[in-house]
Formats: sequence, structure tokens, C-alpha cells
Amino acid sequence: MKKLLTVSLLGVAIAAGTAQARDYDHVRFGVDVPYEPMEYRTPEGELTGFDIELGNAMCEEIGVTCEWIEQEWDGIIPGLLSRKYDAIMSSMTINDERRETVLFSDAYITPPSAWFAPAELDLEEPTPEALDGMTIGVQRGTLQDNYVTDLYGDVAEISRYSTADDMVLDMEAQRLDIVFLDFPVGKSTLLDSEEREYKVVGETITEPKEYFGDGFGIAFRPRDEALAERFNEALATLKEDGTYDEIYQRYFED
Repeated sequence: MKKLLTVSLLGVAIAAGTAQARDYDHVRFGVDVPYEPMEYRTPEGELTGFDIELGNAMCEEIGVTCEWIEQEWDGIIPGLLSRKYDAIMSSMTINDERRETVLFSDAYITPPSAWFAPAELDLEEPTPEALDGMTIGVQRGTLQDNYVTDLYGDVAEISRYSTADDMVLDMEAQRLDIVFLDFPVGKSTLLDSEEREYKVVGETITEPKEYFGDGFGIAFRPRDEALAERFNEALATLKEDGTYDEIYQRYFED
């Protein structure tokens, strides 16, 4: 389901890696909001979502308090390396490019990506020929952005958005023909929409790995191996005792 960040941060990463490791009793998570159902605010302003609930549950299992710090996606890894927060839990796809800069936890969910379009659009398969001349919406800096740019950039117009919500608003205003999103996000924001009827075009997509990676993981500074391992152990425990499944079902199963 998110995101391929193409920034050069090697020098910052090396500097961060030389810092002395420390114990944590309070963990600050960087998060890009909104990205429903992963992270978003309720009408009452409460921060919630699958990432938020699972992160809070892991913190409780570890015995630390946690805090969520909102950060736009384009600056989310720089914010981690500059110590604005201690980890990123924000639908971040594990891939080789990011592994050069951050340390990942074990994957906690592996969602597919999918094409979403208005139900009335006469389109069965999203081939380059079929999308020729259309306007495609993607969130800027995500793995979906890279995939669409590389495979469809020569035949379609690509509109890039800072947030998924902005993209959905343009879809509802009929300024986009089709969008490419993490499936859970598209389901929550489009398929479940009361404004207009939408459909999934073609099959969900998880390959090739160079774009879609190895699932979502928590990103840490490279020196924080001990902290990452504590979260790996907490995730394993939550899966064993049923807590993970309870949280998952609240967001992904009708």
C-alpha cells in the first residue's frame, strides 16, 4: 500500500549512525496524516487508524509511552534522521533504496496496490494503450507515483498530490479519470464513498518488488537496532495473543 522516497540522505544517515545508542521509555512516531484507514483523524479530531492502534498496542506491550508527530511525507525520513521523532510508522513500504538510509522492523502488513475509477468508466484492464490520454492521480513521492511514472508517463497525464485526500477530492470533482493507490486506502476513500460509485480496475498489484517492496515496516535510525528488536518482539506477541487480528478486523474486514 505507500511509498518510495527518492532523496539523498547518506551523509545525514552516517552522522546519525555514529551517535550513541540509548534506551527508550518514550517513543515518538512520525506519521503522515491523512491516509485512511491507516492513519487519519475522526470528525472529533482524534488520531486513529490501523497504524495508530497497532503502534499504541506495541508500545503498551513493550512498556513505553508513545507520541504521534505529524509530518508531511516528503520530509518524513529527514525528520527521523534529524531526531524530530524516534521512528516512522506511517504505511512505509520496505524496499532496498530505503534500507540504505533507515533500519526497518519486520513487516506488519503487506497490502496490494490497485487502480480505482468511476464505475461508469469503460475500462477493464489498465494497460498503457487503454490509459493513453487519460489523467492518472497518484500521491507524490509514493511507490505508486514511481510505478505509474515509469510505466505510463509517456502515454498519460499524471497528476501528483500531497495527500490522498486531495486526490480523492479531485476524483470526486471529475478532474481525474483513474487513480492508483494502496488498496486499503482506495477502498476506504473511494469504494466506500457515498458521493459516487467507484470500482477496482483490473487485479490488485504486488509485483515487481522493485516498486512494491516487502510490506509496511516501522523505520528507525540505523543505530537503534535494540529498539527495532523490541518492536519486532512486541509485534510477534500481539500476533500470537490475537490482539493483532482484533485490530486488523476493525479496519480491513467488513
